[in-house]
Amino acid sequence: MALIKTQDFIESIADALQYISYYHPEDYIQALAAAYDKEASPAAKDAIAQILTNSRMCAEGKRPLCQDTGIVVAFIKVGMQARFEGDMTIEEMVNEGVRRAYLHPDNTLRASIVNDPAGARKNTRDNTPAITHVEMVAGDNVDIQIAAKGGGSENKSKLAMLNPNESIVDWVLEVVPEMGAGWCPPGMLGIGIGGSAEKAMLLAKESLMAPIDIQALQARGAQNRIEELRLELYEKVNQLGIGAQGLGGLTTVLDVKILDYPTHAASLPVAIIPNCAATRHVHFTLDGSGAAVLTPPSPDIYPDVHWAPSPQAKRVNLETVTREETQAWKTGDTLLLTGKILTGRDAAHKRIQTMLANGEPLPVDFTNKFIYYVGPVEAVRDEAVGPAGPTTATRMDSYTDMMLNTGLLGSIGKAERGEEALVDIAKHKSVYLMAVGGAAYLVSKAIKKSRVLAFAELGMEAIYEFEVVDMPVTVAVSADGESVHNTGPALWKKTIALHAV
Repeated sequence: MALIKTQDFIESIADALQYISYYHPEDYIQALAAAYDKEASPAAKDAIAQILTNSRMCAEGKRPLCQDTGIVVAFIKVGMQARFEGDMTIEEMVNEGVRRAYLHPDNTLRASIVNDPAGARKNTRDNTPAITHVEMVAGDNVDIQIAAKGGGSENKSKLAMLNPNESIVDWVLEVVPEMGAGWCPPGMLGIGIGGSAEKAMLLAKESLMAPIDIQALQARGAQNRIEELRLELYEKVNQLGIGAQGLGGLTTVLDVKILDYPTHAASLPVAIIPNCAATRHVHFTLDGSGAAVLTPPSPDIYPDVHWAPSPQAKRVNLETVTREETQAWKTGDTLLLTGKILTGRDAAHKRIQTMLANGEPLPVDFTNKFIYYVGPVEAVRDEAVGPAGPTTATRMDSYTDMMLNTGLLGSIGKAERGEEALVDIAKHKSVYLMAVGGAAYLVSKAIKKSRVLAFAELGMEAIYEFEVVDMPVTVAVSADGESVHNTGPALWKKTIALHAV
């Protein structure tokens, strides 16, 4: 009978969260390297190169793979014969481990959790509480799967209550393009089938904890209906041509994971949850012999990929650039930005909206500036800023016209813009630039200075001024409103279809 000590449990959770903040799972690195080798789209290949380079940098520097260090999700299976020392509940021990991990002084992680979600949305400051699922099983060990799930991918989750005779494949192929690029492909799709509405969602989330093995499945062939579905969806989703970061390309998903459960005869619940390029999870077991020991991945698993700016990239001086210059930029152009940019995301935009509605002066002059949608990780040691990759720009769409009226030249984020935002961008002859989601540490190296200009109480959602040197971005929406997230996938979908004939 295993006796699980409280401190061993807490220490294991804390260590695991630090570990997954900077180490990709080996299977993900290997799958992404294979995708890089076969990618034919230059834009997608460049994005994958940034993600792979970022992964190696994070492993070496022990800093987060992504600025969004996630909401913690724990699946804990407790053996019926296991005993726990002390009187802390499992949820309390998990939360204490989260608290220690996210406040670690050598690798501080971004606190993203807010309480009173329908009201004040005040940040809890330590990323607690986690989402903890506990199941009793046979045995005397405690099996733990823990993940840190980014908001961009989590926001793309979908649930449908299909009729029993409807096609699951058709529904998935309808939903994935609607998800856009805010989930930072290439990643995995987790699918839950059956049970009830909440069970299907739980199955989808838990399926993402499994290792990437689609190539092995392709090699041996499907042996049941679920494996047939995985293979069919893997092939057909990649045929959509969405590609890395939604830029168009050969690889949108690295794997499709499916778990199912018996359901009511009248029902067919189907849930889909994507996992992003910053996929973070680890599995370990506690048997009473001490805290979990997690072995770092071998440096040899990283491919010989070292991203560098394209020789064709245009260098842009942000202190002198004019609207006339930005109007000449074309979708797909790669730029290297040098100068000062401002930051701001959901909370700051809402605060600005309120101030403008009340006739109050803004604390920042946005004239002829670019705004970067980002919530950076707190800096440690000699950093100007911690990992500072882009957040999903689509969430700022409703504020676009308001912000462009302040004199902004453009915005920087990740993923596509909605139709309303495209109209606003064209109306103001503005531009939207895209940084690679999943390359936050790499991007942060271009940020040489950082200071808070306004709304300091918002923490990572404050308005910062960054001084950048050669920050890599791609023109995603030109001044006439053309979007690479529309043209890129459409082109590659046709290209893939032609080669499949």
